[in-house]
Amino acid sequence: MKYELGRCLLNERLMESGKSAEWLAKDLLMKPERVYDFIENKRVMPLKIAISIADSIGCDVRALYELVPIDNEVKGD
Repeated sequence: MKYELGRCLLNERLMESGKSAEWLAKDLLMKPERVYDFIENKRVMPLKIAISIADSIGCDVRALYELVPIDNEVKGD
């Protein structure tokens, strides 16, 4: 099954972990603005960064975005 990325769930995962966006940025040596861009859906997290974020806050990488199934069924005539 194919998926499309929906809304970023990073803010929810941060709240669950008790961490802040500023803490995450410092932990991953990145600017807080970049983390906020992910949270606000202004940027999509590259896979390497998503894996690091998931590891830092203790969640599964798939929990960082809503995953919307795409109907990939081929319609015939």
